[in-house]
Amino acid sequence: MNAQPPPLSDSELERYARHIVLPEIGGAGQQKLKRARVLIVGAGGLGAPMLACLAAAGVGTLGIVDDDTVSLSNLQRQFIHDTDNVGVAKVESARSAIGRINPHVAVETHQARLTADNVAALVSRYDLVADGSDNFDTRYLVADACAAAKKPLVAAAVGRFDGTLTVLKPFETGADGKPNPSYRDLFPEPPPRGMVPTCAEAGVLGALTGVMGTLQAMEVVKLIAGIGEPLVGRLLMYDSLGARFDTIRYGRDED
Repeated sequence: MNAQPPPLSDSELERYARHIVLPEIGGAGQQKLKRARVLIVGAGGLGAPMLACLAAAGVGTLGIVDDDTVSLSNLQRQFIHDTDNVGVAKVESARSAIGRINPHVAVETHQARLTADNVAALVSRYDLVADGSDNFDTRYLVADACAAAKKPLVAAAVGRFDGTLTVLKPFETGADGKPNPSYRDLFPEPPPRGMVPTCAEAGVLGALTGVMGTLQAMEVVKLIAGIGEPLVGRLLMYDSLGARFDTIRYGRDED
């Protein structure tokens, strides 16, 4: 985390009052949130609710990496953007929205596509990363970079009516003394190209991305504040049509 920020102002104390009265957060936890630097990969279906929730929670610096512009078809689920921002870069649209949600949050925009050439430098600038990307190439790229840089990663994905979520800290050991699993332990190989349809091809329920992106934000807050049990070594699966959550455990592949 960064150097100690200035004390919470009177307006911040009022804004975050419901956090501060929580014994698990309190003033110390709110200061941790204020000095945290979080990189959000993608300002789309998952990134939109994450950015809104983390801005409202008082995360001090939010980095946003996305190379896309807002389109009308995004607005069914990417609610940090609005109709007036169609055609605007998503990072700039999100920056404006965050400013309206919480002026105490600094926003760093990276209007670029993540590649092998820039991912390490971007990840190194932040305390932790939350991946809201929509393709396997980016997911593996981000996971490998976070593992190499020893940065916690909150990773989620959605289908048409279902979603998954996990937290990755493969550079640490669990309570059993064994190394935590990596993204490649959970998903050793990406599916063959063309096997998994894109959102544009298959569709996605708009509220689903809100559920999963909000759950990602919850895991980010837990990691920053040091509370609860993050989803390390566990995969949370949500079936929206069945209104059912299931969790499975997974471990390091010793081979």
